[in-house]
Amino acid sequence: MNSLPRLARVTITVAIIFLIAGCGDNKGSAAGAGGAPAEVAIVTIAPHSLTLTSELPGRLEATRVAQVRARVPGVVLERVFHEGGDVKAGSVLYRIDPAPFKAAYSSAAAVLARAEANLAQTALKTQRYKPLVESHAISKQEYDEALTAEKQAAADVAAAKAAQETARLNLGYATVTAPITGRIGRALVTEGALVGQGEATQLALVQQVDPIYVTLTQSSTDVLKLKEALASGQLKSVGNGAAKVTLVTDDGKPYPLTGKLLFSDLTVDESSGAVILRAEFPNPDKLLMPGMYVRAKLEQALSENAITVPLQAVQRGTDGASVMVVGTDNKVSLQPVKADRSEGNSWVVTQGLKAGDRVIVEGFQKTRPGGTVKPVDWKDPLMKAATSTAAASASASATTK
Repeated sequence: MNSLPRLARVTITVAIIFLIAGCGDNKGSAAGAGGAPAEVAIVTIAPHSLTLTSELPGRLEATRVAQVRARVPGVVLERVFHEGGDVKAGSVLYRIDPAPFKAAYSSAAAVLARAEANLAQTALKTQRYKPLVESHAISKQEYDEALTAEKQAAADVAAAKAAQETARLNLGYATVTAPITGRIGRALVTEGALVGQGEATQLALVQQVDPIYVTLTQSSTDVLKLKEALASGQLKSVGNGAAKVTLVTDDGKPYPLTGKLLFSDLTVDESSGAVILRAEFPNPDKLLMPGMYVRAKLEQALSENAITVPLQAVQRGTDGASVMVVGTDNKVSLQPVKADRSEGNSWVVTQGLKAGDRVIVEGFQKTRPGGTVKPVDWKDPLMKAATSTAAASASASATTK
């Protein structure tokens, strides 16, 4: 009999405890809602002029490449150059045994001398026959035969001169010289090697690397979008031949010198769907070497009224990109945007924002759409770091003085 009233008393007590706890929670929520608005960092949109760049993969190539080959057969007697060094056009690289070519040249010179002697003899005979044929002392046939012999002798002289010139060239080819100025690689043959037997044996490779080319590839889709934007007036061209290019080497270090765009290919590579571009860079210290992979930043267009926001301001989800905007009443709203490309530490927004909009950069976790916030200007940490570094340098300089 007493168990039921006791159970009822326990139930009532538990209910009272939950009721009190619920009241406490409601009071806390009310206090939070009625507290000070959360502070968020914002940027105010201000359109500005922006040069749009594209970061493209590329590979370095020599501006001129010459394969040094043996143009005559023979045995290599001497290698003159130092592997990996710089050579000038016309400098001696190899010497091939010249003995057989000297003999051939001497033989050709003897044949020429004999031909010239024969020509002189026939010419004198023609001169003697000329007055005789006019006085009918000899027949015209004899004179014609003498004249023909003279012409044949002159032809023999011309052939002998050509043979001597060929022998002279072959003798010259026995001394192998650099066809261009540049840097030579390793020796492909050694002293004592027999070269030029049936083919022009490659002896070395000379490459001109100052200036140096970088061949870039860009998606044909990106090129098409860029051309459409230029045609519609959304973007302006930076000018043919005036586009600057900067390099980042494979180890992540920026190359200190600036290059220029030379040309863009008119066709699309069928295998990769990419367009080929070529740029030229000065390379006085030979830091850039043919075959190296690099990434190039290429100026391609100018946007006079670009809208940019810091990278962290854009949120991406299944519905696309969006930003959180603070209205004039300090209430937060979610604004869809179109931001398909980045420039440095910012997204370039082409749709969804206008001048004067206030976009939240930091403090997303403190608010939600419809909430009221306290906006403060966002300070770029990169600018802070640069200012701190400059201040420290100035302080150190003053201390030194």
